[in-house]
Amino acid sequence: MATKDIDKIKVFALGGVGEIGKNMYVIETNNQIFIIEAGLMVPADEMFGIDAVIPDISYLIENKDKVKGIFLTHGHAEQIGGLPYILKKLNVPVYGTKFTLALVKQELKSDQSYSLVEVNQHQTLNFNEIRVSFFRTTHNIPDSIGIIFDTAQGAIVCTGDYKFDQTSIGLYGADLEKMAQAGRRGVLCLLSASINAEKPGYSGSEHQVGLFLSEAFYQENNRIIIVTYATNIQRIQQIVEVARESKRKIIFVGKQLHDSVEIAKELGYLEIPEEMHASWNDRTKLADDEVVLVVSGYQGEPVSALSRLAKGSHKQVQLKSGDTVIVAAAPTPATEISIARSIDLLYRAGVKVVYDKKLHVSGHGHQEDIKLMLNLMNPRYLIPIHGEYRMQNAHAKVAKSLGMTEDRIFLVDKGEVIEFSKNTASYGFKINTGNVLIDGLGVGDVGNIVLRDRRLLSQDGILVVVVTLSKDRNHLLAGPEIISRGFVYVRESEKLLEDATGIVKDIVEKCIRDQDMDWSSIKVSIRDALNQFLYEKTKRRPMILPIIMEA
Repeated sequence: MATKDIDKIKVFALGGVGEIGKNMYVIETNNQIFIIEAGLMVPADEMFGIDAVIPDISYLIENKDKVKGIFLTHGHAEQIGGLPYILKKLNVPVYGTKFTLALVKQELKSDQSYSLVEVNQHQTLNFNEIRVSFFRTTHNIPDSIGIIFDTAQGAIVCTGDYKFDQTSIGLYGADLEKMAQAGRRGVLCLLSASINAEKPGYSGSEHQVGLFLSEAFYQENNRIIIVTYATNIQRIQQIVEVARESKRKIIFVGKQLHDSVEIAKELGYLEIPEEMHASWNDRTKLADDEVVLVVSGYQGEPVSALSRLAKGSHKQVQLKSGDTVIVAAAPTPATEISIARSIDLLYRAGVKVVYDKKLHVSGHGHQEDIKLMLNLMNPRYLIPIHGEYRMQNAHAKVAKSLGMTEDRIFLVDKGEVIEFSKNTASYGFKINTGNVLIDGLGVGDVGNIVLRDRRLLSQDGILVVVVTLSKDRNHLLAGPEIISRGFVYVRESEKLLEDATGIVKDIVEKCIRDQDMDWSSIKVSIRDALNQFLYEKTKRRPMILPIIMEA
């Protein structure tokens, strides 16, 4: 047990609560800060043009002298995807298991020196009054762990993503005994994942997936295309086994998938006989019934790959009649609609689609898994994490069904601090936090105002009004010219645009007569007049951009 007393412990989330993705949780004592996860999130539909979203780490940068490191539970993008951006601002040690750090190195791709510290479930790290240890969990990626922060007040435990599957052994087996030991020592607070808290029962068995994959393979005599997650090494190993049984060779399509496979093979976490692994260039030498293509998207997820296959826009794989597409990936709440649309398009393309729920199981625990975790840990306080608010709320209901009282469960939003002092917990101050949007090479340079403008452009389009005045500003040289983009089709709206041009001309000429040539006031007058006119005629409000030039 930690030896030095701690006056107060603060626990809060900078991401991963009230949403799925960009996980980041913080434990802060008097003079130390421990960060758990550094993930990114796939942007929502209304975030036009945004590539990814990461947590706002302003608070951590302000207190960087206290930060001891970033601790990772596993190697999914929701846990590690933000590191290339975050470490540029906060270069601290990163702690993770062997496979997780191998994926991190692949993500970083930088000449800059970073401190990556490998850990495993048998190690204990000491940070003055805090002792950090780890326990193995079952998830759909190797080397998944939970993390225990032992303090003088008791343990604060982050489960990471987990489920309990008795058929998962070896690399994927959960360390139930170590979890129970932590519970017996005393868990002050449990930070526990919530994604499937609304679903009854246990999460499905990976063993059953292997059986159904085998059945799906044996029914097909043509080319098989499987869409899955690049880091779901357990699923990929199952595909390898079934392909070997059906005497097919495997071709991996997608850079992220290829990289993940190579890393897993090098570390001994994935076994693929050399004679089974074919390259993309070998595809023309193989008959359709001799090959299986395993495909994932640019960021290692299945949704974009499935969408491109369905639309016929995939750069490498073009579907043809007789193909079978197997969707071997559990949809998340955010991707269900997109996957359903893609499957519909695949049917329209004339290929066979196998997307039975038996072919994919979630790596996230259902209600019975959550109950088992709560019973093993027996926490004094619970903070449901990693999930939308309704999932956190469902997690709280599961805890209450086991006798946990409402005052010991905290449903928090980003930045809300829970303070622990003398084994009691209460709400503290709120930290200013939010989203940092990544667009191309820009990190954080797109804010709410830019997003608002993009949203307006997507709804009603834009009108550009160009006016050219003489240098002495005493007469109109050219224009007004109105350019419409995304508002109306010019050839069918000539009268509307002629009237709009007349309104602008009248405003400019009036300003010349009155010698009121303040450009900002002219632009405001043009914008206001056109807004009113166009709304009356079309009930739309395009963005209006006046441009005044001198010649």
